[in-house]
Amino acid sequence: MITVLLVIGLCPFVARAETAQDSGHINALTFGILPIGGPSESLAAWRPMLDDLGHTLHLPIRSLSVSTYEGLGQAMAEERVDFAFVSGRLALDAVVHDRMQVIAQLTRTNGSRGYYSLLIVAKDSPLRHLDDLFKEPGKLRYARGEVLSVSGYLVPETQVFANRRLDSDTFFSSVSVDNHQNNALAVANGEVDIATNNTADMERFAVRFPDQYARLRVLWTSSLIPHAVVVIRTDLPADLRQRVAAALTSYAKGKNAPAELAKLHLIHDISGFAPAGNEALVPFADIEFTLDRRRAYSAQWVSDAAMQARLKKIDAEHEALVRQLMAPSAP
Repeated sequence: MITVLLVIGLCPFVARAETAQDSGHINALTFGILPIGGPSESLAAWRPMLDDLGHTLHLPIRSLSVSTYEGLGQAMAEERVDFAFVSGRLALDAVVHDRMQVIAQLTRTNGSRGYYSLLIVAKDSPLRHLDDLFKEPGKLRYARGEVLSVSGYLVPETQVFANRRLDSDTFFSSVSVDNHQNNALAVANGEVDIATNNTADMERFAVRFPDQYARLRVLWTSSLIPHAVVVIRTDLPADLRQRVAAALTSYAKGKNAPAELAKLHLIHDISGFAPAGNEALVPFADIEFTLDRRRAYSAQWVSDAAMQARLKKIDAEHEALVRQLMAPSAP
């Protein structure tokens, strides 16, 4: 069982946007933070930017940071978060099930359109190529991210394991689940043989743990993954949603850009947020679709007709999801 730690900023309790009973006026917003390192570290990194955002909106912005993707997803489902910075896979659930919509997408200082999932090993590991990994079934210790982590689970599972009709949870001698920072430390300290990670988190890791970083080596790099997004509740007033989107996407682009960029860099080499809608999630829907199909092909079926029926259902569900994501979002 995973223990979820909630860390609250600015206020000793968490609540969704507060509404005065007599006027319908919004008194505060709660922002959910995708786990980056530890929850307290994430809170400290985001706080300066959120304070600026609150000043622009004339609303206090509380923050909720969690230790797991599952914890943030649960907070959104329970309406304890009004808007949030989330991975593409977590955003899919929020849009489909939790009445949320995408309003912005992270941008980076280097102008990259995304980041890459990695498999990392110790620098002196005998694993030199990906093929070496598959010569050792049942012998290696593996550390990965949660199933809702795009780079920590979904992409390597799709591109490395399911592509070979394998399941990482049964291929290795042991599998541990943790965040990117702890998984990198586990490899560096010899506690596991191989782990998932991503290019953005490894840059952060190199700054925080230079000695441990020097002990690591990249074994495999994925195709490009689009950046994370910001989602907001669709039952908030339309004008408030528009104001939040405008404040986010204009941040670090005006007269105070140098000071605001410095605050974004506390989060990590972020240059700002670009306008985006639910269509930004189509690549993540495609990742899930590809993984589902590859798993269907590798499963045991009573007949070919049963497998074809499953594949047809996967195709239909994916087509419906893409249509939903491409439809115009509510203003």
